Amino acid sequence: MSVPLPPLLLVDDEKNMRLSLQSILADEGYTVDAVESAEEALKRLAKDQYFMVITDAHLDGMSGYDLLAKLKDQMPSLPTLMITAYATPKLAVDAIKSGAVDYLPKPFAPEELFHAINRCAERYKLIWQNAALRHQVIEGYSLDRIIGNSTQVQQLRQLIQTVAPTDATVLILGESGTGKELIAGAVHSLSNRRAETYVRINCAAIPETLLESELFGHEKGAFTGALKQKSGRVEEADGGTIFLDEIGDMSRPLQAKLLRFLEDGSFTRVGGNEELRVNVRLIAATNRNIVSAIRNNEFREDLFHRLNVVQFRPAPLRDRGDDIPLLAGHFLKIFAASLKKPPAHLSPAARQRLLGHSWPGNVRELKNVIERAVILAPDEEILPSHLPDFELEARLRGDEKFTISTNKPLDEALSDYEKQLITQTLERNNYSINKTAESLQVTRHALRYRMQRLNISNDPNAEEVPETVGQED
Repeated sequence: MSVPLPPLLLVDDEKNMRLSLQSILADEGYTVDAVESAEEALKRLAKDQYFMVITDAHLDGMSGYDLLAKLKDQMPSLPTLMITAYATPKLAVDAIKSGAVDYLPKPFAPEELFHAINRCAERYKLIWQNAALRHQVIEGYSLDRIIGNSTQVQQLRQLIQTVAPTDATVLILGESGTGKELIAGAVHSLSNRRAETYVRINCAAIPETLLESELFGHEKGAFTGALKQKSGRVEEADGGTIFLDEIGDMSRPLQAKLLRFLEDGSFTRVGGNEELRVNVRLIAATNRNIVSAIRNNEFREDLFHRLNVVQFRPAPLRDRGDDIPLLAGHFLKIFAASLKKPPAHLSPAARQRLLGHSWPGNVRELKNVIERAVILAPDEEILPSHLPDFELEARLRGDEKFTISTNKPLDEALSDYEKQLITQTLERNNYSINKTAESLQVTRHALRYRMQRLNISNDPNAEEVPETVGQED
């Protein structure tokens, strides 16, 4: 990552010194603005950006020490270097106390000066890169990445915007692949903590014996292999947000320690006795049935209530209707671009096949399906043959073949059920109208009428068995 380095500001009331330093620093590739007084330096700093300040200790008017004191108060993150011809150990200590990062007595070798400036330049670059990376994290979890026009998604976005600016603890309950991590990131990116650290931990991916150490840290010698003290992720997240994914897989003893941590931010490292405290916002998520886990004594009810200040329940993809082709179009653009292929689109039959699937893997499954389709398609149109047959996926939810939302009016819910039934029967019969009508025990005319009413199209490439003219009864 290339980091543009702003100029450094040189403050010295000796003209020859200013010109000499400007010359040797320019030879090293640095841009230097030089002024003769601390007062002029403060004016420059008020309007321009610098990565460091070099000042002489003794100046006409305000001294270099007074300048350091003002900068320490007004711009504490700006590094300063003091140079002086009157070097004593006491003056060096005074300079460091006033805020200087280094102190050089005159005369000094150019290498000493370059070393001090290079350290400040590297510091500036690291701070800039860190800020850029944090900005990328925030952009990666922006609200715009939660795609969909369904009522459920619109309500979800509104709730995120309402809750994010607060420090409320958040619990996200939902199936795998419904975007729980995206919700957590969006809450952080819209919060007052967005400029601070965002830490993510997958509780299911870390062995139970190591999860406590990962979360709260450990002291040297706390267990075999603990060769030095290690800070936990909660300390890393101090001032920011920590997201605990798959919290339902956390052991009950660790749940008790997390409950204590949630009370006031206090904790103790593994093997330690000192009570530490941090200020973090906690977001937790799980795909488990939390009620069953509590009833089976696998999850503490008091921890659930402590986490459940604000609850998000992202809807499964099968309940989001026309969000499916909308998401598919979004992924088509992404994968066509990444694979350097022309922009692709769904054929009507491919779109219908996507709408007819129950999506047990939710948005994550759809993303993988579209990536596969873009790879297999020889041109811009995605056909049913480029999609999986969904036989295995359908068997994953064989007991939930048709899922009807209880939040819809009866007529709308019945239409949804009828549409799913006809679409999946068409799919099983390779889009044959004859076989589908036979399976559903209706006439071909009745089936076509229902398909037209429900806006269901059959595969235009599927061969249809013609009706026999003059067939004997």
